[in-house]
Amino acid sequence: MISFGLITEGLTDQIVIEDILSGYFNTDDIIVNPLQPERDKDNENKSDYGGWTLVFKYCQSNDFREAFQFNEYVIIQIDTDVSEEKNYNIHKRDENGELTPEQLIEKVKEKFQLLIGEDFYIKYNHKIIFAITVYSIECWLLPLYYQDKRKAKITNCLNTLNQELGKRESFTIDANNKNPQYYRKVSRQYCEQKVLMKLYQENPSFKVFIQEIEKRNIVIEDDG
Repeated sequence: MISFGLITEGLTDQIVIEDILSGYFNTDDIIVNPLQPERDKDNENKSDYGGWTLVFKYCQSNDFREAFQFNEYVIIQIDTDVSEEKNYNIHKRDENGELTPEQLIEKVKEKFQLLIGEDFYIKYNHKIIFAITVYSIECWLLPLYYQDKRKAKITNCLNTLNQELGKRESFTIDANNKNPQYYRKVSRQYCEQKVLMKLYQENPSFKVFIQEIEKRNIVIEDDG
């Protein structure tokens, strides 16, 4: 059975990516190992502290290198909303103006290549799948709730998502205390392959992530 190691900013990002994987491969029978942050073994709604700084730190660690011994693929997720902060240091604009999502993603990937180390990256890059969210993973959820141009938004995505959640669901998401159960309810829709394959192209960085998976030509055998 193929296994995926997850390095993400937080538990809610892991939840969304797991559901996307289930929809893409059309099965719930996928081995997913949370590497960063690790989850509470007794409570799937709790995890260690996350954040973009720890994503970078983990990718420079021995744990990262050892992860390839136990996982066929390692997914690295990071948001880009604060990419211009110190120690992230990736500007959203250059001399030609605002970077496209695709250009920003490439710059973030280049940073990871440096952090990981050129030799190690060259050896294992075929096993690394980047999930660079522009600007946050909530942007990937917008196509589930919007049919107009808002489905392709890359800014202010959580507030935009909450506008529809407040109308259709019995909750909204607190930016400072994200409830994993809410993300499970929302992103679970992507477990349906027809839904996922119809909607992922509506958001630019979501589309790049699916293309990253497609390039690997991963086949998961049906045990049934």
